[in-house]
Amino acid sequence: MDRVAVIGAGIGGLSAAALLARQGLAVTVLERAAAPGGKLREEHVGGRRLDAGPTVFTMRWVFDELFEALGTALDSHVTLARADVLARHAWSAAERLDLFAGPARTAEAIAAFAGPAEARGFREFCARARSTYRTLEGPFIRGMRPTPLSLAASAGLSGLGGLWRIAPFTTLWKALGEHFTDPRLRQLFGRYATYVGASPFLAPATLMLIAHVEQEGVWLVKGGMHRIAAALAALAEAEGATFRYGAEVAEVTVRGGRAAGVRLLNGEAVPANAVVANADAAALSAGLFGAGAARAVPRPGGRSLSAVTWAMVAEAGGFPLARHTVFFSADYAAEFQDLLGRARLPAAPTVYVCAQDRGDDAAPPAGPERLLVLVNAPPTGDANPFPPSEIAPCETAAFGLMERCGLTLRRSGCTVTTPAGWASRFPGTGGALYGAPPHGWAASFSRPGARTALPGLYLAGGSTHPGAGVPMAAMSGRLAAASLLSDRAAGGKAR
Repeated sequence: MDRVAVIGAGIGGLSAAALLARQGLAVTVLERAAAPGGKLREEHVGGRRLDAGPTVFTMRWVFDELFEALGTALDSHVTLARADVLARHAWSAAERLDLFAGPARTAEAIAAFAGPAEARGFREFCARARSTYRTLEGPFIRGMRPTPLSLAASAGLSGLGGLWRIAPFTTLWKALGEHFTDPRLRQLFGRYATYVGASPFLAPATLMLIAHVEQEGVWLVKGGMHRIAAALAALAEAEGATFRYGAEVAEVTVRGGRAAGVRLLNGEAVPANAVVANADAAALSAGLFGAGAARAVPRPGGRSLSAVTWAMVAEAGGFPLARHTVFFSADYAAEFQDLLGRARLPAAPTVYVCAQDRGDDAAPPAGPERLLVLVNAPPTGDANPFPPSEIAPCETAAFGLMERCGLTLRRSGCTVTTPAGWASRFPGTGGALYGAPPHGWAASFSRPGARTALPGLYLAGGSTHPGAGVPMAAMSGRLAAASLLSDRAAGGKAR
């Protein structure tokens, strides 16, 4: 039986491992941490578990299809509830706007917040976001590794107009200006760029498709986002995959010009006919998995944003937190100039809060609740680890903004993760959380695909095609498994 070594139990690696094991391959998953999930991780604070990585679950269809391919149904393994309030947004104590699952209700809220002209702009924006998504879902999101030429070819003559209308050469910020004159709305929808670690001033307008993705459904996962990883790991094990935790891979071994397994940090050799690396592409190209893997993967074009997070248990009052709440800085351009131009923590950051014990009714729980507070940060955790003297002013500014909007927090436990902390968990990244940033029209085409220049070595994860985010990482695992199985069928074994 063919043997496959999977490096990393993130969502991409878990998806690939489960699918390959179901096809009868002998799969061994090697994970340096003590549990599956990768960035989809938990923190234990004050005796309670809370999501400390991705907190928004969208594109449910990706997981419905994945679990179906594994012979089961997503609903049989996790309990999901569709959110009515997508997110709450605040600029001050008097400026507050909710986005809802229903676009009509959101348009009404925008009309009351900024006037009927802005509501009309929102409806036009939604139509454009929907068209962008429909244009790109098949040939790009599901595609193996499209190029601009292959994307145009797949569209055909009848579809070229649709490709042109998604405005790939226009920045997201500029495109938003075609729909909104209120700077607060431009800022709100520009924030979608940060979902993939990018700046709205540099990212392409195609990222407006995220608006449509959210309107198609934001889901609350009972027990936390980590349940998705746990469910996939259990399915992979049920299909025969072996998981080894605390097993750090030092090198992808090469024999006869192809991947031949891995060597662990303790010197143990794990032979395999193929290797799926669910690690950041930057780590491979930097030589952290050996010279053979380094030559097989192109060096990424830059780093996406990192973050400073406060995973806490606290009593919250004075502001009606929703599950997802954003407190906006007064000057978005200055914030991104700090992040990318000066590579420093923003003097006035935008703050995201995930209130993990709240649902649509925003009813505060009795007593302390679980909160994840996040601000964007430069990916310099290796070169500039930001000592406490630099973290403290950022924390003061972030929590001061929330206080000005009316939120008071009395913490009873808190764990802080900085870019240096992310960099230590994910070597070679400097703390970048999303691979290379999609800055410029061509950046999305520069991510490596599942296949590499080294036969037998495949890639999965958010730094590879089709991109960052939990559903995209899962899709990358499916593409890696499909590539491996196709090459195996063509050559009699994994190539």
